[in-house]
Order: sequence, then structure tokens, then C-alpha cells
Amino acid sequence: MLTQEQNERLTRVGPGTPMGNLLRRYWHPIATVSQMKDRDTLPIKLLGEDLVLYRDLSGTYGLLEARCPHRSMSLVYGIPEKCGIRCPYHGWAFDEKGQCIEQPYEEAEDPDARFKDKVTTVAYEVSQMGGMIFGYLGPKPAPVLPKWDLYVAEEAMREVGFAVVPCNWLQIMENSLDPVHVEWLHQYFLNYVLRKLGKDDKQRPVKPHVKVGFDTFEYGITKRRVQQGNSEEDDDWKIGHPVVFPNLLKTGHVFQVRVPQDDNHTAYWWYRIFDKESGMPITPQADVDIPVYSAPVPLLDGSGLPQWDILDNNSGQDIVAWITQGLVTDRTKEVLGRSDRGVIMYRKMLEDAMRDIEAGKDPKNVFRDPNMGPIELPVEKFFLGRVSNTIDKTSTGNTVKYSPLIKEVEEAKNRTAAE
Repeated sequence: MLTQEQNERLTRVGPGTPMGNLLRRYWHPIATVSQMKDRDTLPIKLLGEDLVLYRDLSGTYGLLEARCPHRSMSLVYGIPEKCGIRCPYHGWAFDEKGQCIEQPYEEAEDPDARFKDKVTTVAYEVSQMGGMIFGYLGPKPAPVLPKWDLYVAEEAMREVGFAVVPCNWLQIMENSLDPVHVEWLHQYFLNYVLRKLGKDDKQRPVKPHVKVGFDTFEYGITKRRVQQGNSEEDDDWKIGHPVVFPNLLKTGHVFQVRVPQDDNHTAYWWYRIFDKESGMPITPQADVDIPVYSAPVPLLDGSGLPQWDILDNNSGQDIVAWITQGLVTDRTKEVLGRSDRGVIMYRKMLEDAMRDIEAGKDPKNVFRDPNMGPIELPVEKFFLGRVSNTIDKTSTGNTVKYSPLIKEVEEAKNRTAAE
């Protein structure tokens, strides 16, 4: 149980808040290169700030405060120029560093005026990796964008899922430190959903948890489990899958990244790769061609009934658990048990990192070496074994049912069978 003050310290992410100050020390995914293929601007909500991502005619990305500092029109309607973006209201132009570079009328009236040199808008740094576009909202100098393994994997096909989840980011992250929910939410409740859908033949055995464990490692926390029928010699127990501080979960060949838009909304990214072992045909794939799909958010329908057809997979089950806790979970009323040790460890890690910030230190996973190479993260055999199941859809995890690449494979198989 936390006090209200402790709960707010862990959940509020706006400018100047302790958690907001911490999360601003990290690069966060904000879009994909393919999303910007046919558009010039994209509205971005990140850590309580309204921003606009744009690409100018030279291909340079910029991330600026959403409203023009002149008369506050939104730059979502901005016009890309060879360098920077132009506000359509009065023609003021800004570069990716936020510097005003042109004020047409002011310069027409006084060609020697240097007023534009005094005008800036809020601008943040942008970087790219693995087809993702990342933004950094913290103090300079910006840290190195870490090369987490899946982002830089070679000979792999990629796809990206996205959803805006209407709840605070922390209750999503705490779910990642909770092994026991798999038994109930993703097995017992799954079978109930399948019965509601008339798919009794798809039900799965429920495997009770016998033991759970948690370990800190260099980049975060791993959670481990032994379920009935397994032993402590199995990889599920010995390795576990990692929660990478502060907001990334790796399960097999998938990153799940939880990026706070504000206190009550979380941008959720599923970053999946298919390597040669997955059975997916590997063809050259440019960043601009990586497919992006939307994962539906399960809400009650107009009559107050659950949307059973989007609760037959892990992502739907997880999301409904998170959003029904409320926009921000009231942790002053929680009652934690033995299985919640990982949640407690994660909260302590967050507190330690916030204290590092307050002491002027870099927190965990803020890297400064520009020459650092890829970072390999642990992955347990259990999740790797599910990769082949992903192709034939016997897996229900991580938005598999919405995968555009799997859909392409299925359609190709159907065409071959029909010929």
C-alpha cells in the first residue's frame, strides 16, 4: 500500500514532476518511419506535452511544440520547406532546433531586422533506429540511443503494432512484474472468453503456478516462473524474460514499449521481428515499408457487454485488466501478496532512479558512450518456442491475430493451395 503522495510521485509524468524528470532522461518511440511515408506532420502527445513531428523537404525530422509561438496556430498544419516547417497562419518558419528562420512580413518592412533571431520555439531531438523514430525531451547533452537487440537485428522482417491505452503507464508496467496473472488472465479467463465465443475446442489447459521469482540484472528485472508440470531446471525458471528499465518488456522476439502520453493515456508499441527460425520468408525490407497496425482497445459495448471477440488474445486481456483499474490506480487501497515481490522491486528501482536524478546523477540505462554496440537481452526458451506457433496462429500472445506479415503468409498459402 502506498500513500497518495507516493502514488502521485510514481505516476505523474508532466514537466517538473519527479517521474516526468526521470522519464525525460530516456529516448522514447514516438512514430515509425513508415507512418511518415505519406504525411509531413504528425501530432505527438508525450509526457504531458503537445508536440508535432515533421519531416522537411530535405528529409530532416523535427519535433516542436505544437503551437506556433507567434499566434498559437497548430503546426500540424505546417508546410514543410527545404529547411524546417512554415506556419500557414503568417508564414513564420522554424528549423528542427526551434529557431525562427524567416518572418516574411517583418522582413519585407525592415529587410535588416534581426527580430527572427530572438524568436525560438520548444524543440526536442529526434533519432531513428530499426524503423522507429525516437524523441528525447530531457536536458542536454542527450544520451546515446541504446541499441537494444531487436531494433538492430539483422536478416529479420519487422512489423509494429500501436494502441493508445486509456490509463496511466505504471499499472501497465507493473503487470510485467506479475507472472501469476498468466495463469488466470491468459489461461482461465481465456477459456471463459472462448466459451462465450462458442470456441470450446480452442480451450487450453490451465497450469497453476508453483513458484515465482525475480532477479535484478544489469538493465532491469527478470521475472521467472515454475508452473505445474515444469521444474526449476526449465529455462522458464532459470532465465526468465526481462523488464528493461524504465518502460520496455521483451518477450521472445517482441518488444512492448509503454510510453506515457500524459498521466491518463499510454502510447503502447509492439515491436516484433521475425528471423529465419520463425518460418517467415525473409525479404529485403526498407524502414519505410515496415507495416504498422492498430491493436483494438476492448471497451464495453453500448449495452454494457464486453467485446468478447477482441478478448481472445493476450493483448486484449491485458488491456482490459489495466483500464478497469481506473485512469490512475489508487494504490492507497491495494493489498499486495507474496506474488507481488516484483512489483515492489520495480517501484524501488523507480524511486532509486528518481533519487539519482535529484542528486544530479544519470539513472539506470542512460548511456553516454557513442561507440557502444548492440545490447543483447536475455530471452527464455519458452517464448522462443512460440515463434513458430506465431506463424500458424496457435499463439494468442502479443497481438498475433492482428499481424499484417502473418496475414500475408496466410494469403500466400491460400493462393498456392487454390492453384
